[in-house]
Amino acid sequence: MKKLTLLALAGLALFAAVAAYATNEDTQTVTFEVQAINELTASGDPAALTVSTATAGSEPDDASNALTTYSITTNETGKKITGQIDEAMPANVTLTITLAAPTGGSSAGAINISDGTVKDLVTSIDPVAEGGKTITYGLSATVAAGVVASDTRTVTLTLTDEV
Repeated sequence: MKKLTLLALAGLALFAAVAAYATNEDTQTVTFEVQAINELTASGDPAALTVSTATAGSEPDDASNALTTYSITTNETGKKITGQIDEAMPANVTLTITLAAPTGGSSAGAINISDGTVKDLVTSIDPVAEGGKTITYGLSATVAAGVVASDTRTVTLTLTDEV
C-alpha cells in the first residue's frame, strides 16, 4: 500500500510539474501601427501692419511684423506649407509672408499673397518636430493706393503633400 501511495504521489508530482511547465509561459501577438501625423499651429495673430511714413519723393515705407511663430510636427516625407488669404488685397497694396523653414525644409522667402491664391511658402519638408519658427508679415503700398481704411484678411497656412 505504501508503494502504491508512493507511486501515486510520484505520478501526481510528475503531472503537476508538467502542468506547471505548460502554463509557465505563453505567447501573444501584438498588433501596432503608427499613423500619419501632420500638425501645424500658429502662435496667434500678428500686430496690425500700418503703412504711415515715407521719405519725400519716395513711395511709402513698408511695415513688417515678425512676432508670430509656427510649430510643425510631421512623420511623413515630401510635405510643404502653403498660404493664402481669404480675399484679395486692395489695389496697390501688397501683403507678403515669410516662413522660416524647419530643419531640412526650404523657405520660399517673402511671398506675395495679395491675390488670395494658394502659394508655396516652405517646401521639401521631411519628418520633423519643431516649434518657434518665425512668421514675418510685410505690408507695402504705393501712393496710388490712396488712403485705405483699417481692414483684415484671414491667412490660412496648410501643411500638405508636395506634388
